[in-house]
Amino acid sequence: MSHLHELRVAAIATDGVEEVELTSPVQALREAGARVDILSDHAGEIQGFQHHDKTGKIKVDRTLDEASPNEYDALLLPGGALNADRMRAHPKVRQFIYEIDRGGSPMAVICHAPWELISAGILRGRTLTSWPTIQDDVRNAGGRWEDREVVIDSNLVTSRGPKDLPAFNREMLALFARIPAEAHR
Repeated sequence: MSHLHELRVAAIATDGVEEVELTSPVQALREAGARVDILSDHAGEIQGFQHHDKTGKIKVDRTLDEASPNEYDALLLPGGALNADRMRAHPKVRQFIYEIDRGGSPMAVICHAPWELISAGILRGRTLTSWPTIQDDVRNAGGRWEDREVVIDSNLVTSRGPKDLPAFNREMLALFARIPAEAHR
C-alpha cells in the first residue's frame, strides 16, 4: 500500500497554469496513492502553458462550486502567472486556501501561486520561496522570501519554478505523508 493511500488532495488551477507545475506534482501524488481532484473555476478543460506558450489541455475533475475544503486533506497550487493572477481574484479560491490553512492541512505552492496565499491573507510571518519576480509582493505581504529550491514552513512547502520540481515533489510528498492515515477524509 502506498504511503499516501486515500489522501484527498485538491489541485486548484485554471487557464494559464504552468502545465508541468500541475502535471508533475499530480503524477507524483497519484503514484504515491493519493486521490487528486483538479478543481477550476470552470468545467471541462484548462489550457496549460510553458511560460508564454500554450501547451496541452488538462481535464478538470470538479468546479470550485462543486467542491468544499472540508473534503480534502491537502492542497496543491501550481503556478503560471496567468493562472495565479486569475485565481487570486476568485473569492472561492481565497476562502478555500484560508480554510485549508486554518485547519493546519498541508499546502504545496510553487512559482507564482504564492500570490494566491497573499490574497487569501495567510502569508504574514511565513517563510517561503516563489518565482523570483514576486519576491517583493511576498515581502510586502509580510512574508520572508528566500531564494532556495524548496522552503518548508509548518504546513507549507514552496518552490520557485519548474527547475525545482524534483525537490518540490519530494518535499510535498514528505509533508503530505505526515497526515495520519486515520485522519484522511
